Amino acid sequence: MAKDLKVYPADKKGELLTLATFDELNEMARQVRRDIIRMLAKANSGHTGGSLGMADIFTALYFRVLQKDPHNFWHSDDQDLVFLSNGHIAPVWYSVLARSGYFPLSELNTLRQISSYLQGHPTSESRLPGIRIASGSLGQGLSAAVGAALGLRIDGNERDVFCLMGDGECQEGQIWEAAMSASHYGLGKLIGIVDCNNEQIDGEVNDIMRVEPFADKWRSFGWDVYHCDGNDIEDFVSTVEAIKAHEQRSRPSVVLAVTIMGKGVPFFEGTMPDKSNWHGKPPSKDDAEKALAILTETVFGDF
Repeated sequence: MAKDLKVYPADKKGELLTLATFDELNEMARQVRRDIIRMLAKANSGHTGGSLGMADIFTALYFRVLQKDPHNFWHSDDQDLVFLSNGHIAPVWYSVLARSGYFPLSELNTLRQISSYLQGHPTSESRLPGIRIASGSLGQGLSAAVGAALGLRIDGNERDVFCLMGDGECQEGQIWEAAMSASHYGLGKLIGIVDCNNEQIDGEVNDIMRVEPFADKWRSFGWDVYHCDGNDIEDFVSTVEAIKAHEQRSRPSVVLAVTIMGKGVPFFEGTMPDKSNWHGKPPSKDDAEKALAILTETVFGDF
């Protein structure tokens, strides 16, 4: 925990916001990307590529898919559980949490500052609404999600459990131990979402340690496998809705969502070697100004 970091005040709540259409969701995803750029440029630290690439999925989750209760996060049993295993993309999570009402937008100004509730990787010690576990040590999040899904079953709670992971992260053996456990216990309420951008900090995933045949691996561990364009909100939403529509969900499901690292800002996008360093590099002030000009202002405003 950062020095003198305290528990988040229970009375500090953000503005609840409901979006009804896919046009509104796409507009919000663009605003989330603006938030990410501003946060990272101000902090001069953090992960640009993955955060931008997952803006559409996080927007879809928090403004369309999830059963949630932002103002009663710690006390309501009637909400889905979310675990972010690849915690280095915390900026995109912080943005959608603030924009959907878990805490005020003003907190986004404090990313990675000493004693900020918004640390570089999510921390549970501050009890920031929306975050249940510390994450960022890759490979561990799915284990926590499996435990949560088992706990909900014991309690007779039918809520869904979502776990977000990276494709490079799936080189970790603990992911597959957890995947085997989820299948063994028939955790049909568990939905994994893998950010398939084929990028990690040292280069392309399949050059560092090949994970293919990726879908077949998940199937062999007893999971139902779905594919979608992770940068198409409507495609992602329809995929998750198809999972939830099954009357008998006796197996865990995983969505392999193909994304583009840095999506939304062309000079951050792509998989060429000279662009791969955007995985863990923040934009400069000049880069931030150029990126914000490309994204343009939105109806949701600044933080």
